[in-house]
Amino acid sequence: MDFLKAIILGIIEGLTEFLPVSSTGHLILANEFISFSPKAFDNAFNVIIQLGAILSVVVIYFNELNPFAKSKVEVNIGGNNCGACGASGAVTLKRKWDGRDKKTMRLLAKIIIGVLPAVVLGFLFDDLIDKYLFNKVTVSLALVFYGIVIIFMENRNKGKSFKYNDIDEIPIKTVLLIGFFQCLAMVPGTSRSAATIIGAMILGCSRTTAAEFSFFLAIPTMIGATGLKVIKMGFGFTLNQWLIILLGSVVSFIVAYVVIVKFMDYIKKHDFKVFGVYRIVLGIVVLTSYFLIK
Repeated sequence: MDFLKAIILGIIEGLTEFLPVSSTGHLILANEFISFSPKAFDNAFNVIIQLGAILSVVVIYFNELNPFAKSKVEVNIGGNNCGACGASGAVTLKRKWDGRDKKTMRLLAKIIIGVLPAVVLGFLFDDLIDKYLFNKVTVSLALVFYGIVIIFMENRNKGKSFKYNDIDEIPIKTVLLIGFFQCLAMVPGTSRSAATIIGAMILGCSRTTAAEFSFFLAIPTMIGATGLKVIKMGFGFTLNQWLIILLGSVVSFIVAYVVIVKFMDYIKKHDFKVFGVYRIVLGIVVLTSYFLIK
């Protein structure tokens, strides 16, 4: 039964991590019906399986993120360039960088800069947020509020051209501001993807550029957040619990991979309004059920 729970929660994580609908919010809601015992393991599971989803970004965008993917290694033997020759002499290896490599380095620098606000604020307020904001009321209100923001933003952008159609075009100041927008997602139900996409689009990024930069910011942000929580929780899991975590992570990786590919195809032709409507409907349903059951 626990392995079935792991599969279901892995699917939920993979489906929602990179869509602007809040994966944490969905997992909190899912845990009302599906959860593990003890509670400490349940919390650890929800955090660690995010790494599976994050790995899908690394795999899909490996060439864009790897500064050595497009560069060439030049072999120099005895002072002469040589490929597969048998000449004797000193052998030196020199990596040739081209413009694409430099673009990758600029991307990595922007990812580091963009994640700095989340590192500082996350470290300062992580415990307070866990204690006071991880509940259904907060999640539902955040779902509704940012659903309205998404719809308002898309109506505002209708017919307008975007200033930045490639991450390489985004200035450092704007990158840092997007990083601060990402911090809004510290409130459960906001959605890290929604916060960064909204911020990036408000600051002039196209939909695809905003979404891709959101994916890239997720890598260090979620690895750091996961690492922080795991350190606090400890690693004292049984073999069975580790297998459950592994299964959930693998499922979240596979589902997230498919979702990212389909999501990028979707937003090339459509806006984000459907996600705004979904958030509002889900938030209202959750809030209503909370007060009725209460």
